[in-house]
Amino acid sequence: MIKRSVLLGLGIVSLLLGMAGIVLPLLPTVPFVLLAGFCFARSSPALHHWLHQHPWFAQALNDWHQQRGLRLPLKRRALLMTLASFSLSIWLVSWGWLKLLLAIICMILIIFLWRLPVIPATEKATAYRAE
Repeated sequence: MIKRSVLLGLGIVSLLLGMAGIVLPLLPTVPFVLLAGFCFARSSPALHHWLHQHPWFAQALNDWHQQRGLRLPLKRRALLMTLASFSLSIWLVSWGWLKLLLAIICMILIIFLWRLPVIPATEKATAYRAE
């Protein structure tokens, strides 16, 4: 029961951070939404289903769940927004050690996103079905 509550809380926090990441620099949206989906799958079938049906997140989550990849437009947008938000953050901070840390985190995230498989545009998106 405690594990389920912790996962539910972590899923809600992750989803909120992912939604904040849509507009705030430094917060990556995709990893937080994927973490929320993972947590909801183990704690709340209703929230997991809702997340997989949500118009903002459904296609990316379903693509990730079924094929462990992203469609090219989403991958490009994720790479561009990651680079733009980290660049802005690096430019705004004044401490050298923080600039270096941000640059390292940015590189790790860009490498992660770059290495994700691309799902061909010809493949039709299908709704997620929990088994």
